[in-house]
Formats: sequence, structure tokens, C-alpha cells
Amino acid sequence: MSDQLTFQNPVDRFPDITPPEQDQPEPGLDAELIPNTDRGEDSYRGTGRLEGRRALITGSDSGIGAAVAIAFAREGADVALSYLPEEEEDAQYVARLIEDAGRTALCLPGDLSDPEFCRDVVRQAADGLGGLDALVNNAGRQIAVKDIADLTDEQWEHTFATNIHAMFRVVKAALEFLPAGSTIVNSTSVQAYSPSAHLIDYASTKAAINNFTKGMATQLAPRGVRVNGVAPGPIWTPLQVSDGQPKEALPHFGKNTPLGRAGQPTELAPAYVFLTSTESSYVLGETLNVNGGQPTP
Repeated sequence: MSDQLTFQNPVDRFPDITPPEQDQPEPGLDAELIPNTDRGEDSYRGTGRLEGRRALITGSDSGIGAAVAIAFAREGADVALSYLPEEEEDAQYVARLIEDAGRTALCLPGDLSDPEFCRDVVRQAADGLGGLDALVNNAGRQIAVKDIADLTDEQWEHTFATNIHAMFRVVKAALEFLPAGSTIVNSTSVQAYSPSAHLIDYASTKAAINNFTKGMATQLAPRGVRVNGVAPGPIWTPLQVSDGQPKEALPHFGKNTPLGRAGQPTELAPAYVFLTSTESSYVLGETLNVNGGQPTP
């Protein structure tokens, strides 16, 4: 497979997948996904853009977070991986790839819906890496519910606790360690602009993340800490099969984009690398849309 720097047609750079109907218990594993995702294991080529950086990446065991972790390591960063204990198998696979790149991988399992863990994971990352100068808030929870009458208070609160409350707490804790020149990149979504009817709670949190990102970018700019976001479109990850999408919708996932296919996690990684690198030193409060051409504001 050619790498991300090779001239290619985006329509067929990756296969137009037709996933079978399948189910995994939440949170889902890349190791059991059909077909497997491409996280850049065999294709991402680093160029030293993050040499010596020390990054905490939440939700980094699988999908987009895993692709970002692999790319960061190959760009020269040491990486602390935050993930749920149930995702240990995927996390260990990513950790091995980071170590194969000659960088440090620090595994930090725990649940970000727990306020105390949000604070602990930041301290553990800074201690284990010898400091912290990059934060990627990527962990997220997405459960499809077709009718608001069936959307329980418990699910609404759990989704907000994982997707936006945890982000607030992790950022607040990280500011104790982030020096001038540090970066924060938050994962939002095309759902923030064009919410699907079956993802009301998830989409609402992603809109909140957009606003949080812009507000924090303004607040932290004088400190020399840049805050930006990335808004993925339909990306093939374990999130989709662990009740993130209706099962009958899986074979059609991503086919309504202008490119006609779902994205792969590795296609997100360069956006996070750019926003974390010094190349984007004059970029603050921006949301980069990586969504296969879906119109957004």
C-alpha cells in the first residue's frame, strides 16, 4: 500500500467497503471488526514533525485515536494511551506499534466518565512521559436511538459525561502541565453541523465540543496554548458496530458522501498531526472537516 504522501485518487485510495450487519458489545474492538480498519499501520510515514513531543491521546486504543497515536509516534512523539479497560487488546496492539517506531507508549486504562480518572490520567501521563505538551481529546460514546421516547436519561447523561464533561475536566487538569507552545486538539464531528435523527445526544455533544474548542482557543491564546478541533465524517471504526449505527444501516455506511465511501481512521491522522505541529502556529479555534466532502458551515 502506498503511503499518505503518495499522489493518489481519493475516490479509490481505500476500498468502498460494504460492512456486513454485525454487533459488538460497547465499546467494541478493532480486533473483531469486519472488515478491519486501516489505522496506518502499513502506510503512515513520519517526517519528524512532532519530534520530542509528549502527547496524551484519549480513546487511543482503536479507530481514529489509534491512527493518531500511530502517526504521532512515527512523527517522533512519545504517547500516553487513554482507553477503557475492556479495550486492552486493541491498546496493546497500538502500544507495540508505537514502541516499534522507537517511541515510548504509556498505557493508562480507565473510564473518563469518572471525574477523578480525568484528573488522574493527566497526572499519570505527565509523570510517565516526563511532561506533557500535546493533548488530543478523542474519546467518545455513540449509541443510536431512533425515537427520543426511547432515549433514556441514563444514556443522555452518560453520553454527555463521556464526550464533553470529560473533555472539560481533562483540559482543566492538563493546563497545570502544558507549557507555552503546547496544543490541544478535540474530536468533534460532522454531526455537530448535520445531526442524524438517531444520534440526538451524540450530535448535541459534538456541537458543544465545537463551541468549547473555540472558546478555549480564545482563552488560552495569550498563554501560547493553541486549541483546535477535527470533525470526522463517516469513519469506519468499532464505534459503528457497538450500537453506534442501526444494524441495517451498516452495509450502506458512508456511501452517501461525495466520495462515495466511508473514510478510514488513517485518513484523519494528518489533520491531527498538522494541528499539533508548529506548522499550524497561526491556527487557533479552527475545526478541520475530514468528511468525504459533506458540506458544512
